[in-house]
Parts: sequence; structure tokens; C-alpha cells
Amino acid sequence: MRPLRAPRLHGVLTALYTPFSPSGELDLDALSALCERLVAAGSGLVPCGTTGETPTLTPPEYEAVVARAVAIAKGRVPVIAGTGASSTRYAIETTQLARRLGADGALVVTPPYNKPPQTSLLAHFRAIADDGGLPILLYNVPGRTGCNLAPETALTLAQDPRFLGIKEAAGSLTQVEALVAGAPEGFSILSGDDAMTWPMMALGAHGVVSVVGNLAPELVVALADAAAHGDLARARALHYQLRPLATALFLTSNPIPLKRAAAMLGHAHELVRLPLTSDAVDATIERALAAGLTHAGLLGPAGAETPRAA
Repeated sequence: MRPLRAPRLHGVLTALYTPFSPSGELDLDALSALCERLVAAGSGLVPCGTTGETPTLTPPEYEAVVARAVAIAKGRVPVIAGTGASSTRYAIETTQLARRLGADGALVVTPPYNKPPQTSLLAHFRAIADDGGLPILLYNVPGRTGCNLAPETALTLAQDPRFLGIKEAAGSLTQVEALVAGAPEGFSILSGDDAMTWPMMALGAHGVVSVVGNLAPELVVALADAAAHGDLARARALHYQLRPLATALFLTSNPIPLKRAAAMLGHAHELVRLPLTSDAVDATIERALAAGLTHAGLLGPAGAETPRAA
């Protein structure tokens, strides 16, 4: 029997960064603190996605990150572990591992590098659903993978209750409109780009898998709640409050600016692993991050962290 679709994903899930110590080791204490902040704010957890630098993690580190997120969540919020890969077989094995670790679902990106056609994407995702043992949140980010999951393909998969929804990050509101118009009840459409959360929810999307949530979870949750309840003025105001920060976080490859911002707030060390390097944050990006954090109410005018986001 095929598993039924879990309760609809909505609101905010945060794509976790993976904290490392200055020596380059996994910093589980900083990860625990990050997860605790997010759970307290009402955000779900998405460990081991792009933001988590997953290709640089060893298998034991992957297990440790997912297990820690599950342990902190304690069933209070969903944990959707990243399990995508260019190899369908490897994605199945990773999804099975995430299930054993206690994840509630799997975030499965379109296969990077391979550039499969749409009929092959159907076969890829169905194979993972058949053998992975977890409900799947599709992830479409052609700017990263070189492969676009067409709305027609996503909606074909949406008829199968083993698919929870889609994290849509193609940057096309036309694609979002097609997904909203054709999605069956219970299939969630989530923004994969913080700058698109309010526009997408205004079109009928259900929430966001957020990067900004790592820094300002209360504000991102408030934005999604306002949009979901039709408070457009509040949602718009929060969108513009967070917009400079969302822009600054992608002035170079994610999560390099995110980790610098986390270090500015005293949350974690800025270290990223090769092939990424922290020195990609130049003076211009540093100023943009400081301005974005200040505009969001996370830093005081002198650069000191404020005790609570405004």
C-alpha cells in the first residue's frame, strides 16, 4: 500500500546551514542552538540541503546532522532531510537512511549535472518514492542543477500521495501560477527563494523553505502567517523589512554570506568548506549584510545584536 500524503506542509521550513568549528569540524553545539531557535519560532527544519553544504559532508557527518535535527525537533515541527543526488540509486539509499534517522520526509532535488528530460525525471522521482520509504518534497532549482522540473511534470507527480509538494525556485511566477492552478488538495507549493515568498503566497502558495529563517525565524514565520491569513499589508511590510537581507545573502554563492551573517550575530563561525571560501565576502558584501541585518532589526546601529527582532 502506498503511504498517504502527510498533513500539508505550510508556513516556514528553514534550510539549515551546517556550522563548522574554526578547525573545520562539525559544530553540533551550534547546530543544536540553531535548531532550538527555529523550533521555538515555529519553523520546520530542513537539514542537509544546498544551504547545508551537503556535498562536503562525510557520511557520518550527514547522519549526525540529520539525527541532531530530529532530536531537537522532537516531533514538534517537521524534519525534511535533503536526500537528492545525481544518482537515483544513491538518492534512494540516502532517503532510506534519512527514514532510519527519523526524518518525516525527504527533500529531493532534480538531479544536478545529468540534465534528464522530463520523462526521465518522472522515472527518477517515482523510483525514489517506490524504494526510499519517505514522502517526498520535490525541489526545483534550475539555476543550481541545470534542469527545470516543468509544472506539468510536477503536477503529474502531485497526483501520487507519496509526494508532499514542491520547493519551487525557478524564479518564474508563470510556473507558480501553473502549479497553483493544477495542484490537488494536500499538495504544498513552497517558495525556494525568500524574495519570492510574499509574491508566491499572494498567488496561492503555502509557505517557504527559507534561508533568511536561519537568522530571523520569527520575522519569516510572521510574514508567512500574515500572507496565509490575508493580511497583505503586514505581509508586504515584513517582505520589505527582510528584502535587503534576502538580497545580501545571495550576493555570492549560498551559504557563504549566510555564514558571515551568522558570525556577525554571534551564532556560529563563518567557515565554509572547499570548494567554497569565506574570503568571497568582500567589503561590499560585508556592508550589505550589515545593512540588511540592521534593516531587519537584528543588529543595532553600531553593529551590536539586538536582543529581539523587531
